[in-house]
Amino acid sequence: MAILTVTNLTKNFKNQSLLDYIALECKSGEILGIFGRNGSGKSTLLKILYGTMKADSIRLYIDGKSINPYDVIPNKLIAYLPQNSSLPKAISLRDIVTMYFNDEETQDRILYNPLITHIAGNKAGTLSMGELRYFELLLIAHLPHPFLLLDEPFSMIEPLYRDKIREQLYQIKVTKGILITDHYYNDVFLTSDSNLLLHNGRLVPVNNIEDLAGYGYIPASNL
Repeated sequence: MAILTVTNLTKNFKNQSLLDYIALECKSGEILGIFGRNGSGKSTLLKILYGTMKADSIRLYIDGKSINPYDVIPNKLIAYLPQNSSLPKAISLRDIVTMYFNDEETQDRILYNPLITHIAGNKAGTLSMGELRYFELLLIAHLPHPFLLLDEPFSMIEPLYRDKIREQLYQIKVTKGILITDHYYNDVFLTSDSNLLLHNGRLVPVNNIEDLAGYGYIPASNL
């Protein structure tokens, strides 16, 4: 079992505290959900963990070993699915898979997936949001990285693909630790093992929708 531990994470913007001594832990076999309003720092948190944004302070450990965030990418420790797709729109899914993976066994597992095989020849730019998100998830799921960061995997996609993404995440978490941020809180609660809310720069535990309403993240009328 791999364990990702973060402590003392701070980030200020224009002398305002965005992330205030954040601490979290994510283990392989676990899906950790993180909620937060727009502008609360969710994407900033993921980018800091991925090493593409500098924190003012951070202590990052994997299996108790201190890690420099800038070593995360070259050492293939954490994979990141950003909110906006970065796949080349003019290239077919089949060609994208061969760009990512050299071995035919991995290529076949992705390309012969029941939801992908009939669109494998399509260009990424022609896919629906659900098709694209599901394909992106398959790509990073087959990377060797022990941890995955997913920024809004459920947002703005068809219900069928939200269900299929949840099913895929259940399979992935057997060997990886997964951190999800998303405004589709029902999908997150159905998927995650534990949840946190980024509130006033701090992470606080939440167990249900009532907790989200109690912190003002959703209106009480949504209960």
